[in-house]
Amino acid sequence: MSIDVLIALSVFALVSSITPGPNNLMLLASGANFGFTRSLPHMMGVAIGFTLMVFLVGVGLIGLFDLIPYSYEALKIFSAIYLCWLAWKIANSAAPGSEKSGGRPITFLQAALFQWVNPKAWSMALTAIALYAPDRSLTAVFMVTIVFGMVNFPSISFWTLLGLKMRALLSNAARLKAFNYTMAIALVATLYPVLF
Repeated sequence: MSIDVLIALSVFALVSSITPGPNNLMLLASGANFGFTRSLPHMMGVAIGFTLMVFLVGVGLIGLFDLIPYSYEALKIFSAIYLCWLAWKIANSAAPGSEKSGGRPITFLQAALFQWVNPKAWSMALTAIALYAPDRSLTAVFMVTIVFGMVNFPSISFWTLLGLKMRALLSNAARLKAFNYTMAIALVATLYPVLF
């Protein structure tokens, strides 16, 4: 992979990782509701789960959609249902320190598994492999995976820290509730480009 291609891949990885999407919106809400430390398992699940997804897409999963024509449509429907459930969970998050049911951050495993139904993650992985590892050689796939692995965690950390910084503003229960509902609506809105 030439230096020019590596730079282009790095820019693509940064822009696609740091722009709003389901992961970043959920981490913003998690940072605001639970703080940085309690959000770390969620962050690690996103970073490791997505990096693994990029690698597996590159070494052959991309062909699954060619073999099973309706698999992508089924994935979109399942993704929409799951994102709506996560939006409900965010909308009903408890205030920091509350013992209210539903007031727990997303776990490492939940975040890692979420990548497989995250429409933006699929779009990023498929596009990255198609553009930057078109021959699907193991070396090219490995390079795409490494670049995304290096760029993704700092990008998602930004969103969690932004949520953490908003905690003082959200110390009022009404503002926190409004924020959580806004994040839930924004999360559902991320489905629009995928479904329509």
